[in-house]
Amino acid sequence: MRNAWQELSGLLLPVACAGCGRPRTELCTACGAALHGAPARLVRPSPRPPGLPAVYASAPYENAVRAVLLAHKERGALGLAGALGRALAGCVRAGAGRPGDAGPLLLVPVPSARSSTAARGHDPVRRIAAAAARDLRRAGLPAQVLPLLRQRRAVADQSGLGARQRRANLAGALELSAGGGRLLRHELHRHELLRHGPLRLGRVILVDDLLTTGSTLAEAARAVGEAGGVGRESSVHGVCRAAVVAASPTAFEINRN
Repeated sequence: MRNAWQELSGLLLPVACAGCGRPRTELCTACGAALHGAPARLVRPSPRPPGLPAVYASAPYENAVRAVLLAHKERGALGLAGALGRALAGCVRAGAGRPGDAGPLLLVPVPSARSSTAARGHDPVRRIAAAAARDLRRAGLPAQVLPLLRQRRAVADQSGLGARQRRANLAGALELSAGGGRLLRHELHRHELLRHGPLRLGRVILVDDLLTTGSTLAEAARAVGEAGGVGRESSVHGVCRAAVVAASPTAFEINRN
């Protein structure tokens, strides 16, 4: 009911751009360009947590981009999912390697805590991932969302924690859901992405809305990698990749070197 009301209210009530407040549009042209107008770029937090895969982001997390993400995530502006999904799709393409690689792109969203999902009335990352998969399919790239991960234990609120504290807070916090390992192997088998030994996970893309310290994505890569029979460091060297809508501005400094 809450999702239906949020969608209905977006149609009936006056709207303003989530990025800048311009009236009569949910997302103006300028703020849309800030979100997905530039090519996706490789980003890296400093310090880089062990096991963090290569991550691609669409825009720095500031100004209009920050406002749009928060409007969708915390205020239920569900109509923004399409634009956010378009931004994420560009990052997925950047991280997926050569277009001719075999098999579909398997998008694995980072899970939200159940309490957060209940409080918001929706799962923002999963919603954006679904929009990204639709965008990729429209462009002729087979893609699907595999919600494989879940939290195995409670974690503390990450706000206010430093990089080292976040790593400790999230260590061992994620696992594959019941049947998640079988589902992953089934999809890789079905599309001939299994090889002798460990799973070939190059078509698996971890997706999230935001990269800050990288601890969450590193933990997600560990959980998926262990399910595939690969080690933590394999995630760093291309076994698994990641895509986010936005990243901390300092994470983009890798592109200046």
